[in-house]
Amino acid sequence: MRTINLLERMNIYQEVFLSILYKVLPIQKYLEPVYFYIYTLFGLQAIYVTALYVTSWLLSGTWLSGLLAAFWYVTNRIDTTRVEFTIPLRENWALPFFAIQIAAITYFLRPNLQPLSERLTLLAIFISTFLFSLTWQFNQFMMLMQALVLFVLDSLDMLPAVKKNLKTGSFFHRLGRLLLHLFMVLCLTLFLNNIIKKILNLKSDEHIFKFLKAKFGFGATRDFDANLYLCEEAFGLLPFNTFERLSSTLLFYAYVFVLSVTVIAAVAVASRNLSDSTNQQSMGKMGKWTIELKPETAYNLIHTILFGFLALSTMRMKYLWTSHMCVFASFGLCSPEVWELLLKLVHLYSPKRICVIRYSVPILILLYLCYKFWPGMMDELSELREFYDPDTVELMNWINSNTPRKAVFAGSMQLLAGVKLCTGRILTNHPHYEDKSLRERTRAVYQIYAKRSPEEVHALLRSFGTDYVILEDSICYERRHRRGCRLRDLLDVANGHMMDGPGANEPDLKPAGHPRFCEEIKRNLAPYTAHFTRVFQNKTFHVYKLTGNK
Repeated sequence: MRTINLLERMNIYQEVFLSILYKVLPIQKYLEPVYFYIYTLFGLQAIYVTALYVTSWLLSGTWLSGLLAAFWYVTNRIDTTRVEFTIPLRENWALPFFAIQIAAITYFLRPNLQPLSERLTLLAIFISTFLFSLTWQFNQFMMLMQALVLFVLDSLDMLPAVKKNLKTGSFFHRLGRLLLHLFMVLCLTLFLNNIIKKILNLKSDEHIFKFLKAKFGFGATRDFDANLYLCEEAFGLLPFNTFERLSSTLLFYAYVFVLSVTVIAAVAVASRNLSDSTNQQSMGKMGKWTIELKPETAYNLIHTILFGFLALSTMRMKYLWTSHMCVFASFGLCSPEVWELLLKLVHLYSPKRICVIRYSVPILILLYLCYKFWPGMMDELSELREFYDPDTVELMNWINSNTPRKAVFAGSMQLLAGVKLCTGRILTNHPHYEDKSLRERTRAVYQIYAKRSPEEVHALLRSFGTDYVILEDSICYERRHRRGCRLRDLLDVANGHMMDGPGANEPDLKPAGHPRFCEEIKRNLAPYTAHFTRVFQNKTFHVYKLTGNK
């Protein structure tokens, strides 16, 4: 039997720490472990909102901006968080620390910080970055974006003088060196990545590169793993209705307005900085123009732009963008610099007018949000919901009552995770898809939904020590995805077989020599009953016991 080292393969350090904390604290008589876990995560979300509040306040200079950011986060919670319907996600652990890191960097980029404040801020950046990296398996992509943001700021001389490396030379000379530097960094990164992977024989992430290659149009693929990602809605483009929801709270309109003004300011500042030919000139221009675009503002501007591109290309990453959108939009509406630039452009500038606008606009938006959304939120809080899936409950009860503790089960990744949690039985495959051998096992087990002979399926399942296989009608007769993205279609294409149903097939795909296993087994024909015996069924699931010795 093959085991998985959870600490090695998954980010569960937070659960280990929480279990120790639960044992140490004298709360076991008053609070069950599951509620301790849930309350901890909900508490982290409170810290998350607080970090967004502080970031907006730091950028704008008024607490009203932070209050508006928090209100927008809550009223747009469908698009800003998944914690209310999927509590233990790694991102729900990690994003609060990421928000703290952004708030700390925002404060650190302020010029003329006291040495003690600077050291304490660096400590906060270090601790939040460490905890963020420890709690999310995709932290490296976010760290790459952070590095890219700081690299761009340094290259465009938008950092405070003591925290940057000023460049010299003409505009085109400096721009050329910037592009060359960027090209060399990317080439060196790819070279070291390939060398290290070859030396250590690492193949766990190869499906990600296949997925990215196919997603961005660098060639179609028949790879089952890559297509499994491509066909999931979460890894597709951001749906248009997201903007409709964000617009209903006025967030998207405010965000576009603030983004437009700050981008104009950023382009002007960057052009001035790059066109200076000497350090003396550059520093003089920098002193003049940072008033209109502070370093911390420039940092958050580039951040939100990169987050936006990431969210538009991959829907699952929208939660990074939408939460930061709340911060950026609220900051802009309360920022004297943004209104000053806008009013100067239309020749209506006056300090009194700026003061009136920067406070009246957010107050009016807050009143609108309270009027429109407060009653609905109160109704939601009073609503009690419960899990209802009688077919799955019946299946789990049957497994607990009618199968040995050491029985081995095969099936879909999602279902087997529930089987492990509810019954403790041994699994053939697991929904941890960042491991090459587990991906291969899953692809082999999923042949139960392909066009394979009963002998082939039996031999594959027996090779993993399977005792029982669970078939799901929702997969066998799937209609949720379009043709070409159903699980059975992905298996057919990967096996070189033509897909079912009306529609075109690629020319080199051939008709399968056998009917679809998950459909044919239910007819109880002799070739199937010789290897599989049905022991349980309901409206959703069919459980078969494998015959013959292991």
